Amino acid sequence: MDCDVASLAQVSAADLLAAQARLRRYLEPTPLHHAERFGCWLKLENLQRTGSYKVRGALNALLAARERGDHRTVIAASAGNHAQGLAWAAYRLGINVITVMPRCAPQTKIAGVAHWGATVRLHGETYDEAKAFAIELADQHDYRLLSAFDDPDVIAGQGTVGLELAAFAPDVVMVPIGGGGLAAGVVLALKSELLARTPAARRIRVIGAQVEGVDSMARALKGDRRLIEPVATLADGVRVKDPGRLTERVLESMLDDIVIVREAELRETLVRLALEEHIIAEGAGALALAAGRRIVGKRKCAVVSGGNLDAGVLARLLSEVRPRAPRRPRRRTREALGRETATIEADIYTLANLPPALRLSRGPSGPDSRPATDAPYSIRHSVVTEEVPA
Repeated sequence: MDCDVASLAQVSAADLLAAQARLRRYLEPTPLHHAERFGCWLKLENLQRTGSYKVRGALNALLAARERGDHRTVIAASAGNHAQGLAWAAYRLGINVITVMPRCAPQTKIAGVAHWGATVRLHGETYDEAKAFAIELADQHDYRLLSAFDDPDVIAGQGTVGLELAAFAPDVVMVPIGGGGLAAGVVLALKSELLARTPAARRIRVIGAQVEGVDSMARALKGDRRLIEPVATLADGVRVKDPGRLTERVLESMLDDIVIVREAELRETLVRLALEEHIIAEGAGALALAAGRRIVGKRKCAVVSGGNLDAGVLARLLSEVRPRAPRRPRRRTREALGRETATIEADIYTLANLPPALRLSRGPSGPDSRPATDAPYSIRHSVVTEEVPA
């Protein structure tokens, strides 16, 4: 979608509900996993079809176009995951699609697109160069250009991630941001008045995550629309120079904050995910969790957006990165628990102003439920009787 059309397009909570109804036949909800060592819940979109959340938006866009009677050939530019999702969706629906990918795209993603029968064109060294070539082909052959993020149907499809998270009732949700499609969909699902029916639900914080030097959306939200070439990063899925206009408009009004993550933090988080939680995530997939280390929340949830990582890259990271040992959990011994219980009981007795004769005796292994020998029987039932003078 070009800039002028994107500036006029709208996406609403009703679009998200329609997308959820369309996708229910084809895609199962992804699970939540509690990463205890990180103190965070993980929404495992790396277990989605094609290994990424992107299939949600691509499939919803194809189904919505079919409902509108638009049967043009679809072309899309992608760093890999959007192309794989589009290829899988087209295979399921019997539609021809063309994907344009940069030459530096991971081989696993290129092979995944070809596996589902889509036409693959490799062009340029970055996503933005591939996007420019896809726009040129769409203009020449009257193809439908399907943006990886700046399209109402795509945003609505990605927003079904947020609809699934709403039932979990987190207080903070972290999402990676490249062009902004996932973040825009999730923030609409969690904060729109139609879907978040109570003020408490709308108080959920949604925080984006970007990599240092690959922060085009963070700059755009501050009014800086300069097209600066992003630096090389492990998170190739969010390496976008020109973020979406429609997504920017949604995030500007509803996103709480964006956290910028250093590359070293991202690499360490990815390795720790593999070694400690046995979860394989790509660079962009580990980005939200890396940002979560700086965010305070009682019920934090990070979206692991994808798991399409080259085996060679993972092997190199495992050999090069030595993550710091996680903080050991505090061990609570029987003696410590006994001391805490004794302190709590003493405070209760003091507040209740009970005499020593009415207090419960303590055995060698903890509190004893039997009353002291000189206490009335009614104390066993927590009843204190007083004689009222006639």
